[in-house]
This record gives sequence, structure tokens and C-alpha cells, in this order.
Amino acid sequence: MAQSLFIALKNQHPSCRIDVLAPAWTFALLEKMPEVTNAIVLPVPRGQLSLIERYQLGKRLRLENYDQAIVLPNSWKSALIPFFAAIPLRTGYIGESRWGLLNDIRKLDKRLLKMTVQRFVALGLPKNAALPPKCPMPAIVIENDSQQSVAQKFKLTSAMKIIVLCPGAEYGEAKRWPISHYADIAKRKFGQGWQVWLLGSDKDNAIAEQINQASGNVCNNFAGRTSLAEAVELMSLASVVVTNDSGLMHVAAALDKDLIALYGSSDPGFTPPLNKKAKIISLNLDCSPCFKRECPLYPPEHENHTQCLAKIKPDRVLDTLDTLH
Repeated sequence: MAQSLFIALKNQHPSCRIDVLAPAWTFALLEKMPEVTNAIVLPVPRGQLSLIERYQLGKRLRLENYDQAIVLPNSWKSALIPFFAAIPLRTGYIGESRWGLLNDIRKLDKRLLKMTVQRFVALGLPKNAALPPKCPMPAIVIENDSQQSVAQKFKLTSAMKIIVLCPGAEYGEAKRWPISHYADIAKRKFGQGWQVWLLGSDKDNAIAEQINQASGNVCNNFAGRTSLAEAVELMSLASVVVTNDSGLMHVAAALDKDLIALYGSSDPGFTPPLNKKAKIISLNLDCSPCFKRECPLYPPEHENHTQCLAKIKPDRVLDTLDTLH
């Protein structure tokens, strides 16, 4: 979603240089964003203050003579490095009372800026700009050579249509469509002559393997077998993607893929896939969005556990797929 901000900045100032300070794992995505000049490793683990490390990095960044820092996270510590770097204009929302650390403080109006991407893009605009802003669609760039290299590494063929299933969700179980539903989709699309690929991180491998077993081992399970860069390259080969509300959902959107996004505990109005072709399925139950990691109403053994997702039946997803292909 931050790429929408990068594109908006380039639209305003075509010759501007954009460097991004971020965790190292994000570099695989940043390298595919043509707006980004340099990626700088954030050297501290998430959630840790690590004041000395932040000061040392800020001091080194003074040599770059940046004109502006735009701080997307709302935490107090996230504003420290731009402050230590003595960047003259430091823009961000007030967040955790960041007076002094930031000197271009914006007050977040959640009624006007309902979506995360709108909040990001607004920080790149003048303080008096009309809100909500127009948000450019993310568009990560895939090089044909790297795409083919990954296909060769995994001995893949694109002779058949490919459906990519993304069953993981870092946030928690309340964002995960049931294993049995994914397995049903896999069996039925495989029966129609499609290839079925499962993508995800190491943490998603167990779930992906359960889906594969429940489908009769018709899937190619890549979860935990690829780097993030390779997962993106593989997804770029897909005909269609079915996914939970997850990071890979946003990757699929940025690849301009036909996409079905399944929402349970989260809000499709807050973090939707930024792709006009995306189809969002949400039951809009009275209890959702609850934004909980686990279903707060029913225990796992109850038939209504995570009903916001469980009651989205595979037939509905398949019917939606038929409108795409």
C-alpha cells in the first residue's frame, strides 16, 4: 500500500529521489517498485526501542541530506531515526504524541481517510490538500528473465491455467478461510484441468499441507519453499488468485491479477485489495469486522466458530471465479 504514496510523490515531483527505510524482508518487494531509488535496512526488530541503534543510523543518514521524511507508522519510536538524521521536514500523524520528533504533524480524520492507503497518500500531499486524496494503484514490475528463472527452478509449465491459493494470514485464525473450503476449490479446479498452487510463508506450510492432503494431493505446495521474491514471481504466472486478507492479497492486487479476496474479521473498506478487477467476498455479519485474531464469540469446536468465514461456501467462490474465467 505504501507504493501508492511513492507513485503519488513521483507524480508531483518526477525527479525526486525516494529512499525507503524498512525491514530487510521487504526488499524483495521494494526492488520491484520503480519509484524507489534505495532501500535502507531498519536494523532493529519490530517492537524494540533499540535507542542506540536508531541514533547511530540516524547519524549516518545525515550525510544523505534528505529534504523530507514521511513516517508511515504511528509509533513514537518510528519517528526517532528521522529526528536523529536532522531531516528538516518530518511529516506524519501525531500518533503516540510525537510533538518535537515530527515538525509537520497531521491530525488523522478517520471520517475522511477511511482506508489505510488514503492515509499514506495524504501524508505526501500539502497540509491543505483536499481530502480524501486520489490514490494511484500499486503496480510492481516483474522482469521476464526472473520470472522464467523461477519457473525453471521449480520445473513448472504454464500450459494449463493456474489458480493460486493463499491460505495464510499472519494476523490470526479469524482471517483464515477454512482448510476444507480451500481443499474443495483445489479438487474442483484440478478436475477442470487447472494447476493448483499454494503460496505462503514457513508459518503457512502446515496449513497448506493439510489443504493439499484434503484435496487428494492435487496441489503444488510452495508454502515455505520459496523466498518472498520467488513467491511474487510465481504469483505473476497465475491466471487467478484466491486469498485471505493478507500480504499476498496485496501482492496479487499489485500484479493486476484476477483476484478473489475473502474477508472475515477484518474490514474490506479499510484495507481492500487495490485492484479494480478484485472481487471481495464478505458476509457482513453483525459481529464483523471484529478485528480479533481469534473468534471472540464461539470456541473452535462450536459450529459457528469463525462463521464470518466458514459460511462463505466454496460454491460462492467458484461462481465468482466463473465470472472471471
